[in-house]
Amino acid sequence: MGHKEHKEKAPVQTRCAVITVSDTRTEATDTSGKLIITMLEENGHEITGYHIIKDEPKEIKNLLKSIDKGKAEVIIINGGTGISGRDRTFEAISHVLEKTIDGFGEIFRYLSYQEIGSSAIMSRAVAGVSKGRVIISIPGSENAVRLAMSKLILPELGHMVFELKR
Repeated sequence: MGHKEHKEKAPVQTRCAVITVSDTRTEATDTSGKLIITMLEENGHEITGYHIIKDEPKEIKNLLKSIDKGKAEVIIINGGTGISGRDRTFEAISHVLEKTIDGFGEIFRYLSYQEIGSSAIMSRAVAGVSKGRVIISIPGSENAVRLAMSKLILPELGHMVFELKR
């Protein structure tokens, strides 16, 4: 079975949890998390949970462990992917990934480069698999969220879940 047949058999709807990593955002000010939820719902995906958490690796790891695998097939995390002293999401996530989807980060940075130029190299967007779930970590800006969701995540979400369950 080829790539095209796999995509055709992929689920149209997936179950997704959304996590915003920020030291300052609240539910009222989390426009990026809300954008992810809106784009997922507009494309027929189910939201199984929404969390805002501080950029503390231990807290992020604990939250990832506590999200019920039976409910969420995909976890999308926004924020904490830069290189500042407080940006530690990549470290927390990279330690729990069993397999990385290297192309995600590579293509995201390429697409970002086309929009924002050379500062795209500082993004540590990453995706992979952990405990039977797809985990995707993207920057927290609305533009980055819109780019990642429209160009990479939504077109491949069902296909990634399909491949993971094979």
